[in-house]
Amino acid sequence: MKITLVRHTEVEEAYHKRYNGHIDIGLSKKGQEQAKTLAKHFQTQLFDAVFCSDLLRAKETLQPFAQVSQAIYTQKLREKSWGKHEGMSFDEIIAEGEIEYQEFEQWIDALDGEPYAEYIQRVRTFFLEYLPRLNAVNVLVVTHAGVIRVLMGIVQELSLVDAFSLDVPYASYVVYDTELQTFKFVS
Repeated sequence: MKITLVRHTEVEEAYHKRYNGHIDIGLSKKGQEQAKTLAKHFQTQLFDAVFCSDLLRAKETLQPFAQVSQAIYTQKLREKSWGKHEGMSFDEIIAEGEIEYQEFEQWIDALDGEPYAEYIQRVRTFFLEYLPRLNAVNVLVVTHAGVIRVLMGIVQELSLVDAFSLDVPYASYVVYDTELQTFKFVS
């Protein structure tokens, strides 16, 4: 199976470099244009199944795609929830004085919201258990950078730090070949 993982396009500037998690934010003007460009790129691609995060930024990214009518929207493709820290920047969280950054894994565990182990399991279950049961050949998934990084980390056995150091820009996509266990980045 080939899974094309599309990161949603650019969000409103006020939400750049923030822990957005489950905040239901829309795309910027640039993001809307990026979505149209992506849609043109994929207009002739045939997908057996199309899945999309149910958050607005992912749904707006998929909207101009010819395949939008095939879409199944799901919470399983959401970014990790950051609880009370959602919408905040790293500096804002530090300024609160409740959490001190020591190292990446400690930081992720200290933040509020969905426990990281549950987030990893949610991604693992969707991609490595649910999708293979579909017997699909070509699948489109519109989701978030964290979901893509977590999947790559699981498959490639990367540390949390290494997985989250992968650059997954707005409007980029990765093709995951499940048979070869390879990822091909396209930005």
